[in-house]
Amino acid sequence: MVSAATYALIGLGLSLLLTPLSRVAALRLGYVAGPTEDRWHQRPIALSGGVAVFLAVVVPFAVLQSVREIWVLVVSGALIFTVGLVDDVISLKPAGKLVAQIVVASLLVFFGFRLQWVESLTVDVLLTLVWIVGITNALNLIDNMDGLCAGVGLIAIVALLLGVGPQTGVTPTVLYLALLAGAMAGFLVYNVHPASVFLGDSGSLFIGLTLAAASLEFSQYAVGSNLLSTIAAPVLVLLIPIFDTTLVTMSRLWAGRPASQGGLDHSSHRLVAIGLPERTAVAVLWILASLGAAFGWSLGRGTGWSGLSAALFVLAMILLAVYLAQVRVYKDQDGQVPVGKVTPFVVEFMYKRRIAEVILDVCLVALAYYAAYALRFEGSQYQLNLRYFLESLPIVVAVQIAALYAVGAYRLAWKHFGLMDVVVLGKAVLLAIFVVIGVIVYMNRFENYSRAVFVIYDAFLILLLTASRASFRLFGEFVQRRRQGRRLIIYGSGEHRSMVVRALLDGPTVYQMLGFVDDDHVNRGTRVQGYPVLGGHEQLVSLIQAGGVDNLVITGQVFDVDRLRELEGLCAHHGVGFSRFRYGLEEVVAVS
Repeated sequence: MVSAATYALIGLGLSLLLTPLSRVAALRLGYVAGPTEDRWHQRPIALSGGVAVFLAVVVPFAVLQSVREIWVLVVSGALIFTVGLVDDVISLKPAGKLVAQIVVASLLVFFGFRLQWVESLTVDVLLTLVWIVGITNALNLIDNMDGLCAGVGLIAIVALLLGVGPQTGVTPTVLYLALLAGAMAGFLVYNVHPASVFLGDSGSLFIGLTLAAASLEFSQYAVGSNLLSTIAAPVLVLLIPIFDTTLVTMSRLWAGRPASQGGLDHSSHRLVAIGLPERTAVAVLWILASLGAAFGWSLGRGTGWSGLSAALFVLAMILLAVYLAQVRVYKDQDGQVPVGKVTPFVVEFMYKRRIAEVILDVCLVALAYYAAYALRFEGSQYQLNLRYFLESLPIVVAVQIAALYAVGAYRLAWKHFGLMDVVVLGKAVLLAIFVVIGVIVYMNRFENYSRAVFVIYDAFLILLLTASRASFRLFGEFVQRRRQGRRLIIYGSGEHRSMVVRALLDGPTVYQMLGFVDDDHVNRGTRVQGYPVLGGHEQLVSLIQAGGVDNLVITGQVFDVDRLRELEGLCAHHGVGFSRFRYGLEEVVAVS
């Protein structure tokens, strides 16, 4: 791959040179993206990065290589680049862009670019068209925050090079991708936050089409011919664009908005809405893209536990999609976008939520049972016992889901998941194990079945079920900690503090919980529900005087009256909200 590395350096150098030149030219010609309601940036930015990337790839390739061998890829890229450039200048209608993309995708299919996922030629051609157009648009859609599209695209290209390169050698396609990788790396220097230049549709569509076409070659050279390696590998490599496009499309349709309408509702925007800085939000998506690319590469190479690991990663991404779908991003009637609050995206439709839980649990049960067999048996032993796994899997799934329903697992509130809920899940798993073992003993007297498999399955499934439920609570608490609201301190001791925190943070007022104040020296330096005990009365007075508190809440049934009056006066003097949280039982007397 020395030659490919050389080409990557050429692309990098040209991009570093051409990007600032194209930016200067764009600013002089007024070729800029101005701030609008459906765009993230707040100032005019040059819209010429795609021109620099395209030239840094096509020009050196045409000079150093014969274009004849991959002329279809080069010409298709040039056509879609032109479509994007026209759209950047005169803003094409969505229907016009889609027609142009279908025409370019049809050119690729006509000259042999195919997914080869199914035997039917007609179906495979249609799927290939959907794939090319879908991935091209997906890269275009994630070009919504500084460094996101170029970074995710660069990660995907590197994964394709690592996946295809060792199988094909240094082919013209590999060299072309190497140039693109270098060009995108050079462009990223100017595109990371705060960006001084954008890709524009010309760049994002060009990168998207190239990735879509190159991923077809990735699937052809995946190790083995099984469905997992040929389909899942390229999907995982391009998971973040697919993930974002699916999330945005489903969210807009659910909210009654046109899917083609722009907006600040992408996964990157939702991460910022829960409190992440823009750089961090982009970095999170880069990391997820890298993980997806790594799992896709391992599937393509046919490595050991790649299938199980990839399945767990996909399930985690599905849960992340559910989390992000709840973040409020669409405008209210007053035109404001409340940051950090949650829309009833799933909560108002409880029956749909429960169906989703059951489907998720079916996947977790199958994964846990498969993992148990994979851990218990290796090599040829695994192949010999695979038949017993397949025979018993339907029984295990049916009994386990029925057990979860019987013990009330589908009545648990994931948002407030606690230790006692783990006990409920444990009961369901143990109950199912006893029933399954009873069925197998009755039918086969445990012949050819390993008892150790069920022990491993038991432990692994409890872990997966607990992690899936607890993740919702962890996400909710993370969002609460990232919210920018009135800075809150709770003064008091006792176990009731957890109840006070939940009541306040789940209420209509947005608070930023700073921690607790407790006069008991034993509790100093400890944490309650993840929030620190900041100190005693002296520390509280210092915080109020320094302006570090917006709201003070007193808890407990009994509190020193003189200290209460002192704090009330101090808070009034410094403009700090002062309130007392009362609780207790109230007897209701029936009136006859």
